[in-house]
Amino acid sequence: MALSRFWLAIVISSVFFVMATFILKKNYSLDYILNGKKDDPVLISEKYPNHYPTVFIDSLGKAENKTLVFDNDKNNPDTTYVLNNGIVKVFSGKQKSDGLLPTCKNTIMDIILPLIAYLAFFCGLMQLLIDSGAAEKLARFCSPLFIKIFPGIPANHESISYMTLNFAANFLGLDSAATPFGLKAMQSLQEINEDKEVASDAQIMFMCLHAAGLCLIPTSIIGYRAAQNAANPADVMLPCIITSFVGTIAALLLVGWKQKVSFKSGSLLVGLMVIVAAIIGLLFYVNSLDIIGKNYFTGNLSSIMLLLIIGLTLIYAFTQEKKFVAAHSDVFSSFVKGAGEGLKTGAVVFPYMLGMLAAISLFRNSGLFEIISSGISNLFAMMGVTKEITDALPVAMLRPFSSGGSRGFMLDAMKNFGADSFTGRLTCIFQCSAETTFYVIAVYFGSVNIKNTRYTLYMMLLVDLICVLTAIGVAWVFFR
Repeated sequence: MALSRFWLAIVISSVFFVMATFILKKNYSLDYILNGKKDDPVLISEKYPNHYPTVFIDSLGKAENKTLVFDNDKNNPDTTYVLNNGIVKVFSGKQKSDGLLPTCKNTIMDIILPLIAYLAFFCGLMQLLIDSGAAEKLARFCSPLFIKIFPGIPANHESISYMTLNFAANFLGLDSAATPFGLKAMQSLQEINEDKEVASDAQIMFMCLHAAGLCLIPTSIIGYRAAQNAANPADVMLPCIITSFVGTIAALLLVGWKQKVSFKSGSLLVGLMVIVAAIIGLLFYVNSLDIIGKNYFTGNLSSIMLLLIIGLTLIYAFTQEKKFVAAHSDVFSSFVKGAGEGLKTGAVVFPYMLGMLAAISLFRNSGLFEIISSGISNLFAMMGVTKEITDALPVAMLRPFSSGGSRGFMLDAMKNFGADSFTGRLTCIFQCSAETTFYVIAVYFGSVNIKNTRYTLYMMLLVDLICVLTAIGVAWVFFR
C-alpha cells in the first residue's frame, strides 16, 4: 500500500509539475519528457534568423553542420545554436535521464533481458543445489543462526540456503548472482506465508537485510575510482565496509525490535563475531598490500568466488548423480528445468520493474527531483553543514530511486571535485552503502505478487538514512 501511494504521488506530482512549467513557459517543448534520451541537449527555443544579428547568422551558416556551441560560463551548461531549415534551434543543458518511451524500451533491452539471462543461469544452478541435496545441507548448517533472526521459518527450510547465497553474493559484490538468489528466497518464503497478498515477517526481515547491502569488496566502486585516476582507488574500501555493516546491524535491530525478535542467542552472537572477524582479517590482509596488489586482489576476489560457486555446485551435483537418476532426470535436465523457472520469474517481475522505472523517469526529467534535492542541500547548508557534504547529498538522495542516476552523480562529482576530494570519496561511500530501495521493493515483492508490504518501505528508508549519516561520519574520520 505504501509503495502504491508513493508511486502515485511521484507520477501525479511530476505530471502536474511538468504541465505547470509548460503553461508558465518555463519549458519550450515537452517532447524530451516522452522521447528524449539521457544526456541529450534540451531544446529551449526556436527563432527565425532575423531575430539574430546578421554576423551571427553568417557565422552559423558557415559553421560545421551549421552548429555553434558557446561555453563561456563553466558553471552553466553549454548553449548550442543549430540552423536547420531556416530556423535557429537553441539547446541548453542535458537531459537527466531517458524519457518515458525510451525508458520503456530500455527496460526490456538493457535491464529485463540481461536480468532474465542471469535468472535463467543461476536458477538452473539453484535447481542443481535442490536436486542434489546441497541446498538442504546448507540450510541445515545455517539453520541455528537463521531461526533466531527468522523465527517464523521452520528449521532446515530451503529458503535459508537461498538467503545465505544471496547474502554471500552481496557480501562479495556479485550483483548478477545476488538478485536471482534473492528472488528465489522470496518465492520460497512465500510458500510458507499464510496470507499470500501480505508480506510476512520473514520476507520483511530478509528485504531489509538485503537492502542494507553488507559488502566486503566494493569492486565496481574501486573500478570507477581507478577510471577517474584516484591515487589509491581502494582507499574507500574500509569506509564502505563499515557503513554497510552499520546499516546491516541497524536493519537487524530495528526490524527485530518491530517483530519482537529475541537477540539473546549464543549462535547469533557467534555468527556476528565470525562476520566481524572475517571483515577484520580481510582488511588487515588488504592493507598489507601495495596499490597494485590491492587493485589485483579486489578486482579478482569476487570473480574467483563466483567461479568457485559454479564449479563446486556442478562437481557436487555430479557426485550425487544417483539422486538425479532416481528422479528420472540428469544433471543437465535439472539445470534446464531451473533455467525455465528463471525465465518465468523474469516475466513476472517485468511489469513491476517497468512501472517503477517509468515513474522515476518522469520524476527526474520533470525537474522536481532537482528542486527537492537543492532544497534539502540548502537546508543542510543553513544548518552549518559544509559544502563538501552538501555537494555529495544528491547521490544519497537519488540512490533509493535509481542506481544508474546516483552513479551518474557520483561520477560527475569525482570529475568536478576530484576523485581524491572529500566530496568525491563521500559520494562513493553513499553509492556503495545503500540499495535502490523502491526498485528492489517493486521487483522482489512483485515476483511473489505481494500487494501489502506493511512497514517495509519506511523501515528500509530509515536504514538508508542511517547509512547516509554513518557514511558522513566515517568519511569525516578517514578523509578530513
